Amino acid sequence: MGQKIIRFSDLTGRHAEDEDQLVRVVVRAHPELADGPVAIEVLAGELAEVRGLALDLVTIELYRPDAEEPETVVMTAEAFDRLATVTPMAEVLRGAERVAARAVPVQAAAAGAGRERVNYASPEHAGRPHKGRTTDAEKQLVRQHLDEINERLAAEGVRTVDLANPEHVARYGLEELAAERGVTLG
Repeated sequence: MGQKIIRFSDLTGRHAEDEDQLVRVVVRAHPELADGPVAIEVLAGELAEVRGLALDLVTIELYRPDAEEPETVVMTAEAFDRLATVTPMAEVLRGAERVAARAVPVQAAAAGAGRERVNYASPEHAGRPHKGRTTDAEKQLVRQHLDEINERLAAEGVRTVDLANPEHVARYGLEELAAERGVTLG
């Protein structure tokens, strides 16, 4: 006895007559995605409008003097171009200083595009540099698991939480832990 696999579009539920009709689509950022990218299968014909719906996006990094890490912002090219009020943006960019290209992880860029909120009170994100308020839950997680969190941050190439850094100690409420470990704030 043989088996027949029937494939359907995840978007419309329509049956795929031939497996060659299916296109694998990886969704990297969406407001409903909480656990990273997912893959769906759709009929090729269902994607006919995709290119026409695509946006011209600009990704910029803001290096503020009061922040440890740059803030990544994604916006439409049209909105970005409107920021240049004296000289057209094309001219501003032609005369701008060249910088070395920096590899931006796809998820980081996508997160900026979708404004997906990161839960810094979770074990996979706690201690990571971020703008905004540090919640009590994140502080507690960092205090209780500092060594493991620093191990993860170092493996990811991100700055670690330093008990000798007064800003880090204040941000995460690490005064007691620093004293226990004999670390002098400096």
